[in-house]
Amino acid sequence: MFSLKNKNAIICGSTQGIGKATAIKLAEMGSNVILIARSEDKLLTALKELPNDGSQNHQYLVADFSKPNELKEIITEFVAKGNKVNILVNNTGGPKGGPIKDATTDEFINTFNQHLICNHILVQALYPGMIETGYGRIINVISTSVKQPLPNLGVSNTIRGAVASWSKTLANELGEYGITVNNVLPGATNTIRLQGIAEAKSEKTGETVSDIFEEMAMESPMKRIAQPEEVAAAIAFLASPDASYINGINLPVDGGRTKSL
Repeated sequence: MFSLKNKNAIICGSTQGIGKATAIKLAEMGSNVILIARSEDKLLTALKELPNDGSQNHQYLVADFSKPNELKEIITEFVAKGNKVNILVNNTGGPKGGPIKDATTDEFINTFNQHLICNHILVQALYPGMIETGYGRIINVISTSVKQPLPNLGVSNTIRGAVASWSKTLANELGEYGITVNNVLPGATNTIRLQGIAEAKSEKTGETVSDIFEEMAMESPMKRIAQPEEVAAAIAFLASPDASYINGINLPVDGGRTKSL
């Protein structure tokens, strides 16, 4: 197993799904984990589930990504106390589904704030510490839609693409400091988010949720849906010292579903 001993990692959206699986994985690798989510009760529960060898210092920050200014205050205060972070995993739940032609302008603005603006706030606060400590990994969990737009996810397709371009630009600027910036693109993954998408489609089409999940599974050459831990493993590798020369990429973790190279 790759070691992240003495590294500090912030994982966003870390009380469930891919975020929580990633927090557990990085803690297993020896990292000190800082969880971020909006529910303190859920954060406290997740904190108790993190592996700890007795020397690790796991923490949490309460932040609502629908309020970027509040996030900025929280992360600025955290850094002002002398905290330095080596690994940042940007991970935020996607917007509701629907055709792009029906989307309101507020849906775009709110999603842009929750994803790109909040990501940017965190990076600006944390990258100086990465430079100072000589270790930096920024990993953005987005979507395979940056390679191939997904049906009925108009707002998500648009904003995920913006985040991917922001990330690539950032990789170009921070690479000289030894900081890597990469994107992980999950395919259909067994999360609450996917359950919600399936339930919304079920209400619209009359299909059962289980049938919809089966259809999603059949879209992958592996004929199954991913588990959050499988996506977390990819994130963990990109966070590790062994990924030191991997920078500015989009890494699909989708069982081969995406049809482009």
